[in-house]
Amino acid sequence: MPRLGIAFAAAVAACVFASNAAAQPAFRILPQAPDSVERQVPIEALRGKGPALAEAFTPHAYTNAKGERMPYRLFSPARLDPGRVYPLVVFLHGAGGSGTDNLKQLQGANVFGALVWTLPENQARYPAFVLAPQSDVNWPCTVYDPKNPPRIPADIKFCPPDVVGIGARMAFEITDSLLGSLPIDKGRIYITGHSMGGAGTWHMIAHRPRFFAAAVPVCGHPLPSTAAAVKDVPIWNFHGAADDIEPVTSSRVMIDALRKAAGRPLYTEYAGVGHNVFMWAYTEPALLEWLFTQRR
Repeated sequence: MPRLGIAFAAAVAACVFASNAAAQPAFRILPQAPDSVERQVPIEALRGKGPALAEAFTPHAYTNAKGERMPYRLFSPARLDPGRVYPLVVFLHGAGGSGTDNLKQLQGANVFGALVWTLPENQARYPAFVLAPQSDVNWPCTVYDPKNPPRIPADIKFCPPDVVGIGARMAFEITDSLLGSLPIDKGRIYITGHSMGGAGTWHMIAHRPRFFAAAVPVCGHPLPSTAAAVKDVPIWNFHGAADDIEPVTSSRVMIDALRKAAGRPLYTEYAGVGHNVFMWAYTEPALLEWLFTQRR
C-alpha cells in the first residue's frame, strides 16, 4: 500500500466525527485511501462532466440600488412541480474563480463544489437550485488581485467581525432576491465553498447564522472568535492535513472553539491531502445525504 494509503488507513477512524452520536447517525466518509483508484474514479468523472454540467447554469447579473453589480450563475431543477419548494445551495468559489466573466466560478477547481449537486443522479434524489455568484474581491473583505493572489492566511485581510465583506453582502442580496422569485424552501438554504470560498462560508454564517440550514466550509480560514455565533449552525468542515496554503490548524482551532461553545460540528481531515482537499470532500456520497437532511 502506498505511504499515503497507510497513513490514511491508520487515521481513518479519527477523520470522521459525528456532531452527536445520540442526536444523529454518523455520516461515514469512504474508507478508501485518497490516492486509491476507487477515490480517483468519481473525481475524474466529475471533472470530465464539468463543462456539460456548467452549461445547465443560466447567466445573470445582479445590480443593486447603489449600482453595485455582481454576476452569477443559476441552476434550476429540470422539473418544478406546482406548489413544491426546493432547497438552494449557495456555492462560493475559490480565488481561481474570481473575476467578472461569469464563467470561472464553474471552472477549474470550482467544478467540484459548484457542480456536484447538479449531477443527474444527485438531482434525481435531491432536486435543488444551485447559485454560484462571482466576486472580484475576497468574500470576507480583502481585494483579490489575480496577479498577486494571497498564498498564506497572513496575506488575507478580513473584515472586523461586525462588518460584512462586500462580496458576501452582494451574495446575500442575490440570494434574498431569488427567494422572492423562485420556489425556494427558506428552511433549506445551504452554503458551501472552498479556500477563499470556505473563508466566505465561515464569514457569511457568522453574520446570518439563522439564515442557513447548514454549511460546508472546505479548507477555508475561519475566525474562532465567531464560534459562539455559529455554534447552532449544522456544519461539516473538511481540511487536508498536508495543506500548505491554509494550514489545517485553522480548522482544528475552529472546531475546538465550536465544541467549547457547545457546538456539534462534523469534521473530516484527510491525512496526506493538501489544499486540493475539495476534490475528495465534494465526492463523498455521505455529504449530500447529510446536507439535504438538514432543515432550519
